[in-house]
Amino acid sequence: MPIEIVVGLPHLSEGPILKRARALQIPALISANCLSRWDRRKGWPEWLGWKTGPLRNAVGIRSLDLDSGGYVCAARYGGIPWTVDAYMALAASFPFRRFASLDYCVEQEIARDREEVLDRISRTIRTNRECRSRAEDLGIADRFMPVIQGRAPADYERVCDALASSMVPGAIIGVGSMCRRAVAGPEGLIAVFEYLDRTLPPGVRLHGFGVKGTSLSYLKGLEHRIASIDSQAYGIAARQEARKRGASKTNEMVADHLEAWTLNQIRRARSATSIFQCELPLSPPAAPPTDSWEAAIAQARQEIRDLIESGDLDHDEVTAAWVEGWAADLYAADA
Repeated sequence: MPIEIVVGLPHLSEGPILKRARALQIPALISANCLSRWDRRKGWPEWLGWKTGPLRNAVGIRSLDLDSGGYVCAARYGGIPWTVDAYMALAASFPFRRFASLDYCVEQEIARDREEVLDRISRTIRTNRECRSRAEDLGIADRFMPVIQGRAPADYERVCDALASSMVPGAIIGVGSMCRRAVAGPEGLIAVFEYLDRTLPPGVRLHGFGVKGTSLSYLKGLEHRIASIDSQAYGIAARQEARKRGASKTNEMVADHLEAWTLNQIRRARSATSIFQCELPLSPPAAPPTDSWEAAIAQARQEIRDLIESGDLDHDEVTAAWVEGWAADLYAADA
């Protein structure tokens, strides 16, 4: 069965883009951010809640999925402005085919060092557990899609292990931090999917967020593992065309690119498989720090991550000063 192509929609306003998505009868995905209400009168964006009216316009679309918009929130607002409860209320307000967990992306632009990557992975584990719990309370757990995060392939396995109860045959798991990832290399898109294929239980399938269309030819051998991918890359192509023509980017132009992009991806998904030799990371794991203070910092970070994942510490409360204070206690105890 070919990998399903899901088109990312920028909004649900009536017009050429939504009309084209209906005509093509393709699965679609929206970000929670496009349904947000904001107040900027104070000089900064203040989140006020959801505008669910546009969801009425989804009638006629083949199916609609919901993404939590983690990358946009991190890049534009510095964090997720809505709570788990608020997000799950949105998920329950419409019969989405699938709704993704809240998650913390780890792209280089967001997580600038290894410690921050690990911190955001722990927060992703925690929010997955919270979202599933709320979904069960709301009676919509059958549509819940866990999301795993990572920089290296083994990072994703760590999240899968922590969410083992969700890794069951028939489950579809979202794979985050894909859209800015190289196709090749030891941390490339292909390496991640191949690693997950080797480590996940049979019957667990994946959805790739923002996967490059050019990678489809290399992923053809993984149709048994990859259920679907989504992208909104056609919007970039429309912007580039408008710049070349010296014209405004119109919704009709975007709709034309949406159709061309979608049909091209469907052709790619059905084309012959391309063979690609992935590089495997062979370097040994980093040695533990020998300096007593650095060792205390490392231990403090790990203990804090454990508490975040177990639910005993809020995932938005940790600061660098707190980590150092925690480490100071450990350092003093060992002195």
